[in-house]
Amino acid sequence: MLPADSHDVIQVRGARENNLSGVSLDIPKRRLTVFTGVSGSGKSSLVFDTIAAESQRLINETYTAFVQNFMPSLGRPDVDALRNLSAAIIVDQERIGANARSTVGTATDAHTMLRVLFSRAGTPYAGPPSVFSFNRAEGMCPVCEGLGRTTEFTLDELVDREKTLNQGPIKAPGYSVDTWHWQLMAQSGLFDPDLPLKDYPAETWQQFLYQEPIKIRVGKSNLTFEGLITKLKRQYLSKDPQSMQSQARAFAERAIRQETCPECRGVRLNAEARSVTVDGRTIGDCSAMQISDLAEFVAGVKHSGVGPMLDGLRQLLESFVTIGLGYLSLDRESSTLSGGEAQRVKLVRHLGSSLSDVTYVFDEPTVGLHPHDIQQMNDLLLQLRDKGNTVLVVEHKPETIRIADHVVDLGPGAGLSGGRLCYAGDVAGLKTSGTLTGQYLDHRVTVRDDVRRPTGKISIEHATLHNLRDVSVDVPLGVLTVVTGVAGSGKSSLIHGSLAGRDGVIIAGQEPIRGSKRSNPATYTGVLDPIRAAFAKANKVKPGLFSANSVGACPTCKGIGLVYTDLAMMAEVASVCEDCNGARFTAEVLGYRLRGKNISEVLRMTVAEAREFFTTGTSRTILDRLATVGLGYIGLGQPLTTLSGGERQRLKLAINMGRTGSIYILDEPTTGLHLADVDKLLGMLDTLVDQGNTVIVIEHHQAVMAHADWLIDIGPGAGHDGGQVVFTGTPADLVESSPTITAEHLREYVSVA
Repeated sequence: MLPADSHDVIQVRGARENNLSGVSLDIPKRRLTVFTGVSGSGKSSLVFDTIAAESQRLINETYTAFVQNFMPSLGRPDVDALRNLSAAIIVDQERIGANARSTVGTATDAHTMLRVLFSRAGTPYAGPPSVFSFNRAEGMCPVCEGLGRTTEFTLDELVDREKTLNQGPIKAPGYSVDTWHWQLMAQSGLFDPDLPLKDYPAETWQQFLYQEPIKIRVGKSNLTFEGLITKLKRQYLSKDPQSMQSQARAFAERAIRQETCPECRGVRLNAEARSVTVDGRTIGDCSAMQISDLAEFVAGVKHSGVGPMLDGLRQLLESFVTIGLGYLSLDRESSTLSGGEAQRVKLVRHLGSSLSDVTYVFDEPTVGLHPHDIQQMNDLLLQLRDKGNTVLVVEHKPETIRIADHVVDLGPGAGLSGGRLCYAGDVAGLKTSGTLTGQYLDHRVTVRDDVRRPTGKISIEHATLHNLRDVSVDVPLGVLTVVTGVAGSGKSSLIHGSLAGRDGVIIAGQEPIRGSKRSNPATYTGVLDPIRAAFAKANKVKPGLFSANSVGACPTCKGIGLVYTDLAMMAEVASVCEDCNGARFTAEVLGYRLRGKNISEVLRMTVAEAREFFTTGTSRTILDRLATVGLGYIGLGQPLTTLSGGERQRLKLAINMGRTGSIYILDEPTTGLHLADVDKLLGMLDTLVDQGNTVIVIEHHQAVMAHADWLIDIGPGAGHDGGQVVFTGTPADLVESSPTITAEHLREYVSVA
């Protein structure tokens, strides 16, 4: 054991963030430490919310007061002491922004290096690197302004051309008869209010839709008039759809369509930049190439003026390939990356870094990785450690746990049942520790030999989305089908691209759930409705009182429990509402009780606690489903924005459970699940099938593959090396006879079962 005062350990004393119950431990520096435990046990609270958060807070404090004004204000974590911290670099699964101008190339240094290459070695000579930037005025396409696509309104969703202005022809919210916007158009004197729109002369119709702002006189007032589409573009296109009210958002989804820019064909650059070539390729060609192909092309470029930079670009592109992202292209929008892909793109930034003795913090870096790719990820984690860095990894996969120098296991359960240190030591000690993680580290699921018989089939024919090569395959109905293949092989393109939108298909994905700061599991699942009804009946008052969105809400924080303060240049700061102390409701509402609890106390319960409190009725049915999908530890009033991708998927699944004859599509449902919980997930999938449903799972976890009735393996590789069905059949057939990469790893998995 290392001495307590050693500078070779990060000392954590009395950590109480979230559910941590005064955790104290020493974490060895310049080693690889993996943090394990069931979902909700406190791993992220310790690693991200305590260690990494305090490191970042202390770094921010080293800047001048002027610089700190432009940075978010970070509170000190709830911990007695943290000693010997080094600078923390967080490599998490947060999406790399929703900005349409951010691409894989701009999110790394790759596009910058390409711009230097084309400015120095390109012919004809075009000027400095900024000429090749679609985010700069001198480089962007003038038509789409560097976005690669134009946004247009579908006219039939915008107006009813059979109607006159007086009949209210405009379908956009806020433009009905007698509204301010309608009055401005109808009384502008520019249009005949009794003439059907379809009969407008061409010039008038153009003015009605596209008129740039002009001054007009209406009565005694001087007002500004602009065409309908001109105004709607300003109203809708500059806003994040998530910030719109539901009616406006629904209209935007119906009426707005995006098309590839007719000028630049999606390249984003102006004609001058598009004309420059290096060895016969334009920068647009290079950005659109699969990165593995681009790496080969760059390796063949010879130019003395950019030799060192070319070496750097080659190394960067090779890092993409090494980390399993060779199937991406540099022009791929960052917002379209999965959480696992986003994390690996961030890792690429750091692989060539000259920094050492820093702390790298990873959040399940194996998410979305085939067993074939996990070994490469492990090698990269060890590479970072061997450069003299401290590597902290929150992880469930046994392949990564086994390479750890040090393991910290938290638990024993989730939520209030977790937050305690169960084990700290090496992997050998973990196996004999008696903890849940130790017990399951070498656990194996055997190949299913009693496969179910299909009740029919759903056919996919000639699928060509993305990298799919004219794929036709039958998916059996009434059984558990698992779709496998390396990351980027085409699994999601095949299943989501071909089956989404068909009758009876329910997709439970990991994408963010739409909602406001008020949204939580209680409102999203509908369990709040019977809870409010129970409070209303017990107290002989209206149910609306117990809604944080209605009359019972605290007027100061408007039912959120927090007050958000806009501090101009600084980030928005949230503080607990002083009037309700975070309870969200008025004092009157908090005075109403149901079996001794007020509504705020109920919303602070976890699902597991609420199941003990509500033992019958609709509320118990919904709570049971949440527990069945492994979400017993989440809080009823916990904001949806705090849920992980795996938790969001299981929440969506819980809502749709109880149906029969449906087709469920799940995308990597083992994400964020402890080894022991994977067994529970398999039981849940069996229940869904036994209830008469079809379950299709896109998954890399060998336990899920082994448990399947039917496997569809896509490959053989990623990107244009994939896109084909390389195997269909039972898991036993795959293990026995298939030569695919998936078969190789499943064979190895079951051989030690």
